[in-house]
Amino acid sequence: MEMLIPLAPFLMTTFIVGIVFYFNSKNRRAVLETVREASRNGQQLDAQTIQALGMPKKDNRNGDLKSGAILIAVALAFVVLGFAIGFVDDGDAQDAVPVLAAIAAFPGFIGAVLLAFGLTKKPEDKA
Repeated sequence: MEMLIPLAPFLMTTFIVGIVFYFNSKNRRAVLETVREASRNGQQLDAQTIQALGMPKKDNRNGDLKSGAILIAVALAFVVLGFAIGFVDDGDAQDAVPVLAAIAAFPGFIGAVLLAFGLTKKPEDKA
């Protein structure tokens, strides 16, 4: 049980993200079921009607750039946290810098790849 206390922030974040995904998925299923019923009854639904039902419009022109920049910012925040821990503990926690820098490598590298994808996207792909 004592091991769960340090994991509480991570578990809570995972729980919140899971709830958001669950309800978004539930809403999307309800909209698609409405569209399915309307098509069974022979009604024509245009894009504006489906959007009015609550289906979000996909606008992913700069999605890779935004996601990449956010992940690189998270990685830099981990590195700064490592330095901050080292300064607060009067130098006793100097091991925190390389550990948190290693943790920061995961979102940092993913962010760098997403930035590269966003910058190398062809203009015709950005529709």
